[in-house]
Amino acid sequence: MLVTTTNSLEGKRIVKYLGLVTGEAIMGANLFKDFFAGIRDIVGGRSSAYEKELRQAKEIALREMQEQASILGGNAVIAVDLDYETIGQGGSMLMVTASGTAVVIED
Repeated sequence: MLVTTTNSLEGKRIVKYLGLVTGEAIMGANLFKDFFAGIRDIVGGRSSAYEKELRQAKEIALREMQEQASILGGNAVIAVDLDYETIGQGGSMLMVTASGTAVVIED
């Protein structure tokens, strides 16, 4: 399925707009990952534990959004927006939301 942040698809014709589709993922942060990520942040460098969680949450949200589009009969999602938030006490959870417009395009 074609997924894009643009509102149109060059070389493709949108024949039907099916509506808004979304996907969400909420990931809990592990106490040990938090501890070691904090140490890494103090001494410098990247926090690979958080980067991995972030990538995984993004993939889940995008997959759910695409599944919704497919259920509606779409073969593409345009105008995709990704939002990232921390929620819970002290930002202990990461939420990623993906939203876009499901469409049918001609091949």
